[in-house]
Amino acid sequence: MERSSESTVIASEANRGGSGLPIRYLLVFCVFVLSALAYVDRTNLSIASISIESEFGINKVIFGHVLSAFLIGYAAFQIPAGLFARRMGPRLSLALLGAWWGVFIFLIACIPYKATAALTILLALRFILGMGEAVMYPAATQFVERWFPARERGRANGIVFAGVGLGSTITPPLVTWIIAHHGWRASFVFSAIAGAVGGLIWYLVARDTPEQHNSVSAAERDLILRERRAVGGTKKPPVPWARIFSSRSVQAMLVSYFAYLYIVWIFFGWMYTYMAEAHGVNLKASALYTMLPFIAMTIGCLTGGTVCDWIAARFGLRMGRCGLPALAFVLTAIFLLAGSYVHSPLAAAVLLAGGGGSLYLSQSSYWAVCADIAGENTSVLAGVINMGGQIGGAVTTSLTPLIAARFGWEAAFGTAAALGLIGAGTWLLVDPKCPLVPENETLIA
Repeated sequence: MERSSESTVIASEANRGGSGLPIRYLLVFCVFVLSALAYVDRTNLSIASISIESEFGINKVIFGHVLSAFLIGYAAFQIPAGLFARRMGPRLSLALLGAWWGVFIFLIACIPYKATAALTILLALRFILGMGEAVMYPAATQFVERWFPARERGRANGIVFAGVGLGSTITPPLVTWIIAHHGWRASFVFSAIAGAVGGLIWYLVARDTPEQHNSVSAAERDLILRERRAVGGTKKPPVPWARIFSSRSVQAMLVSYFAYLYIVWIFFGWMYTYMAEAHGVNLKASALYTMLPFIAMTIGCLTGGTVCDWIAARFGLRMGRCGLPALAFVLTAIFLLAGSYVHSPLAAAVLLAGGGGSLYLSQSSYWAVCADIAGENTSVLAGVINMGGQIGGAVTTSLTPLIAARFGWEAAFGTAAALGLIGAGTWLLVDPKCPLVPENETLIA
């Protein structure tokens, strides 16, 4: 009977302002676009690596430090960014991120040609850019917690993080074309303008909660609020730091997300170089092969979010949130090992794409669990988890070229596969049904 009434409520949402979609899905599409823009910037630098290395006179190991500079800034400011998003809300947080992109990506394009301090300037700007971009996913996760009922959070997070795959997919051909016709600096000007415009549009259309949005119908608002944990009053309760860092689920997700982003940044930072060096393909072909893992990531993210919710509804929350990512990590390890040992560039690209797609089946589970156990503190917990992951990304951007140079690319991918198995095991320790602060408990400042 209850299932029937819920279906009636959901159906009543469909006809509103001619949009055909609930407002929460229109807004999550906007976050999807911002997520894509975030990864246009990150992948942009990797595609421009050959041009930048040539102009600044640096080798691949030094360029790995440039990639790491962004991730160090990004990781270091995850917790402050989570606190900022908690205080300011996702609307203003993501709008300011757009402005940050517009300023600092443009400044990278303005680094003087062959300046003696060009490398230092580039490192500093990438670090500062990472600082500001740290707010992206804590704010996005807080948005999902505020705007989506629990049964839809896997799907919503899948949509948000599908932007990662889309941004990384369109970047290789787009940036390669811009660099070929206008130089690498023009690709950064494009990213700066796109980011600023995206942030402005988000500010105009978004609100922090459905209660504040005039276009949300009463039916949609009731559906969201029915399963959402109550928001505190004007004075927010203190952040439960001790419970966050002593939670077994949080500790397990920290280790798992370290492994996750260690693997991810092989694709973002070195896939393009790997295809060119290990398989001898040219610039254009390398860009095309590099697209395949990111297409697979987009599909994996969208599929994983939906499957996560489906399994949770039928077999329990823990099986949906934890069983799927554990399996995804095992499949990722298998694909990485297989892809690194084949000799055909097409076979390598397809198998490694299978690894990327499998890995992204697990993506939405991290943020759905954050919303499940943290409530009002979702953005803070997301910042903590993302901090652990970005440390993994920073390690791989510098460590991967060293391993590849000394032991070969097979060893570099083998290291990532080993971490994948560790990531699978840690998901078995996560309990999404155990909140950090029980519903009936109040923390005293």
